[in-house]
Amino acid sequence: MTEPKTLTLDVPGCVLHYDVREAEDTTEPVLLLIGSPMDAAGFGALARHFPDRTVVTYDPRGSGRSRRTDGSVESTPELHADDLHRLIGAIGGGPVDIFASSGGAVNALALVAAHPEDVRTLVAHEPPAVEVLPDRERALAAVADIRSTYDREGFGPAMVKFSAIVSHQGEIPADFADQPLPSPADFGLPAEDDGSRDDVLFAQNLVTCTGYRPDFEALRAAPTRVVLAVGVESEGQLACRAGTAIAERLGGEPVVFPSNHGGFLDDTYGMPGDPDGFAVALRKVLAEQA
Repeated sequence: MTEPKTLTLDVPGCVLHYDVREAEDTTEPVLLLIGSPMDAAGFGALARHFPDRTVVTYDPRGSGRSRRTDGSVESTPELHADDLHRLIGAIGGGPVDIFASSGGAVNALALVAAHPEDVRTLVAHEPPAVEVLPDRERALAAVADIRSTYDREGFGPAMVKFSAIVSHQGEIPADFADQPLPSPADFGLPAEDDGSRDDVLFAQNLVTCTGYRPDFEALRAAPTRVVLAVGVESEGQLACRAGTAIAERLGGEPVVFPSNHGGFLDDTYGMPGDPDGFAVALRKVLAEQA
């Protein structure tokens, strides 16, 4: 595998930045590693485990190097899916294999529904599409409260509430928004509001990502092999429950991967997963072609 080569792609309202790690003499499709709002930097540890594959990572619109040019703030999974479709076209066309985590998994499900010819195998890891959950109304109300907190108080208080909901075990209680929370400073987060309201998570993706309802009819009809994956340490958490619910709606069960929601991360981000074990599990799933 060569060192990553950075390229750009003009899409409506944004200039996407993406990185290509070229593998020589490979017959396998391109492996696309994606997240949202996580950018390409978060997949460096995982990419290094696939020297026999051409690996492409990218910064979703509004994240990292992919600055928006349209003056808009909010994005939708469908818009991210269109970006991914254009990106796949730019790297030679599909079908590609995709590992997608968190919001990236939601966007990848939207991609397969709209452009099934683009993807051979999708491994969708813990997509936080809470619309599929039995407690969706309470969960969406909690998400709306996080967004309101961000609009009213800024990043720090919103991140405290976000951390609480993503780590909560079991169904979201009706009084979730009213529960007392610690100070942002207790988590090393800014307690003062800097006045900005353009955060890629809270302003752009949070509401639309969690509120996305997968097109199950289109996913079942697609030639794409869709595999839902969840972390062994994530049991009971919101994104894990959503991944399990989507798998069941598609007629199967999720594959259990090592570690947690960020199980593919090394220690660069302060909460390391198990990238070695994660890569073994991902390689196994990708090898099990239908």
